[in-house]
Amino acid sequence: MEALNDAIVALNDTFWLYLLIPVLAVLSLYFTVRSGAVQIRMIPEMVRAMVGKAETAEDGKKAISSFQAFAISAAARIGTGNIAGVATAIALGGPGAVFWMWMMGLVVGAASFVESTLAQLYKVRDKAGFRGGPAYYMLHGLRARWMGVIFAVVITVTFGFVFNAVQSNTIVGAVMTSVEATGVTGFGWLEPVLGLALVALTAAVIFGGVRRIAHVAQLLVPFMAALYMVLGLVIVVLNIDALPGVLAQIFSNAFGIEEITAGGLGAAIVQGVRRGMFSNEAGLGSAPNAGATASVSHPVKQGLVQTLGVYVDTLLVCSTTAFIVLLSNPTYGENRGPTMTQEALQFNLGNWSLHLLTLIILLVAFTSVLGNYFYGESNVGFLTQNRAVLTGYRWIALVVTFLGAIGSSDLVWNLADTTMGVMALVNLAAIAPLSAVAFKLLKDYNEQRKQGLDPVFTRDRLPELTGVECWDPKTPDVAKTTAS
Repeated sequence: MEALNDAIVALNDTFWLYLLIPVLAVLSLYFTVRSGAVQIRMIPEMVRAMVGKAETAEDGKKAISSFQAFAISAAARIGTGNIAGVATAIALGGPGAVFWMWMMGLVVGAASFVESTLAQLYKVRDKAGFRGGPAYYMLHGLRARWMGVIFAVVITVTFGFVFNAVQSNTIVGAVMTSVEATGVTGFGWLEPVLGLALVALTAAVIFGGVRRIAHVAQLLVPFMAALYMVLGLVIVVLNIDALPGVLAQIFSNAFGIEEITAGGLGAAIVQGVRRGMFSNEAGLGSAPNAGATASVSHPVKQGLVQTLGVYVDTLLVCSTTAFIVLLSNPTYGENRGPTMTQEALQFNLGNWSLHLLTLIILLVAFTSVLGNYFYGESNVGFLTQNRAVLTGYRWIALVVTFLGAIGSSDLVWNLADTTMGVMALVNLAAIAPLSAVAFKLLKDYNEQRKQGLDPVFTRDRLPELTGVECWDPKTPDVAKTTAS
């Protein structure tokens, strides 16, 4: 097992450093230039676009709103990557990894805009409203079903299985650390019990369909994110005198001026970008699956909303973890995942805070399990409409979630890096040629805004586009929607 883990680590390092990071960086910079830095220039529009109301779906109930779609993607984004992943990046890459995480978040926001706008354009209808994502724009935009099939399989394995194993593994690790801190021993049976409890809670939600997932995410995501950021703010205030030194360390280590870890500058860049992508998912091809479900009047609206999610994740939640860890004089060079964040809280606030973080990890990891599961479900629906296959996927996802709770954390995390990298590469290969379509939609959106209109898109506005199944000019997708 150790030999397999070492081989996966070596493969990941080479793949990320020499292929995926350069491709992601170049494409994101290209998207930034072509869009006029849409991810920075249109932040006010992002907030405005989130408040629209959804239309009525075919089954007579409300379709998924823009905010609910945002909450589903945020549920998947704001997970152990923000707590365990950021701590891991700092431990292995030093404080400089935080800088590269920030830079990545700012630049790859453009990739997030492109992929989610495309997902909205090429979405399809279902009984609960809409579904879509990279597999769908590969099919309808590129006319490459084979590519969509590859992506659908990889994302289902990555999110529905591997990432959910990561989340359950982190939940168990956090709870066990909390229990051990009480000094009580003899809890070897706790891991499988926690795994079964998580499976039961997950089953209660996912068998209720996308609406139940959206409602749970809508309730939990804002609460858990706010609670965690308040906790981080308290620590910053208590250590305000040390804050300038921490900021200086982040910038000096980011450029190799101050060597802290064995890998130096390279380790800071690789860990910052890799863990940043695991957390904010921009360019990865996951968030568009949630973005496509939203009932909005123009594809660009949800593209903007999903881009805002990158900032909430990277610049707010991930930064919270970074300051919690860095203000505790951490030890570098050891991969200790969520334990590092728990110990940092304990260092700053005392033993009680360790248990509070355990509660936060339970919330963020559980909502991530729901979001991850949905991404897999959406892509199983792309592969086949057979209900028996969907039911089989649900049960396999639950079994893998349980196995993650009792499995090896190092192997699970490294497998997640591998499958995530493959998935991102396939998605980037699709959005590169399709980005011109997203920029046409952005131009149409901005022209309507200049006229003082609330932008509404129908496919006859860009008749040269093919493969667009929704956005009928006779019955606009959001005819009953109150404009946002």
